[in-house]
Amino acid sequence: MKPLILVSNDDGITSKGIRTLINVMKSIGDVIVVAPDGPQSGMGHAITVGDTLRLEENFIFEDVKAYECSGTPADCVKMARHFVLKDGRQPDVVVSGVNHGSNTSISVLYSGTMSAAIEGAIEGTPAIGFSLCDFSHDADFSHTEEYIRKITLQVLDKGLPKGIALNVNFPPKRNEAIKGIRLCRQANAKWIEEFDQRFDPNGRRYFWMAGNFVNFDKGEDNDEWAIANNYVSIVPCQFDLTAHQALPVLNELWDIL
Repeated sequence: MKPLILVSNDDGITSKGIRTLINVMKSIGDVIVVAPDGPQSGMGHAITVGDTLRLEENFIFEDVKAYECSGTPADCVKMARHFVLKDGRQPDVVVSGVNHGSNTSISVLYSGTMSAAIEGAIEGTPAIGFSLCDFSHDADFSHTEEYIRKITLQVLDKGLPKGIALNVNFPPKRNEAIKGIRLCRQANAKWIEEFDQRFDPNGRRYFWMAGNFVNFDKGEDNDEWAIANNYVSIVPCQFDLTAHQALPVLNELWDIL
């Protein structure tokens, strides 16, 4: 029996990247799509509470059952598992993307793409988030397809440790071919935010967030180095955010326990 593959994203169901991902997944197994009905970038692991969720079938993909959801990427995976697929097979793998832009380093925390994948991992399903490190409107996704297929087949064949989702980033298409795949750690980097103060026609003040991405990491074993050197980066991520190394330190130092 072919594997059942759940596809989602954060750029919306009409995005170029999700079409790339679906085309690759169709060559591997049976595909079901539940994706946002519009852009949900930067939503992190937000879920919809206190508001309605809408789910409608969408017929834009040939030979693929697809639904558009008004909620976040995490909502989409929840809806897929607990409504769309509640009476049938559960997915063998959750794949998200291909995101139009980088999700390396600290961006994984803000990423809706990765939150869809991590939601899959929370549910006990092997999961992968795919991103292309190219924000240009006409970004070329074609060089990602071979690696998407290889990585997905490896996960289906070998599995993943419990509670793990893979954060896969592709370098932008260059004149030279991708050099290969690097299993990496998350780079020590962050966004340095700036807020541009503006005023609307009624004189009301508003802000536009801007800023620069700063990489403090000098190592050659992280995702930022891999992308800069034309490798595909894979960072295994977990949803357990416990700082285990801090527990004995706090137990020893604090006098309120």
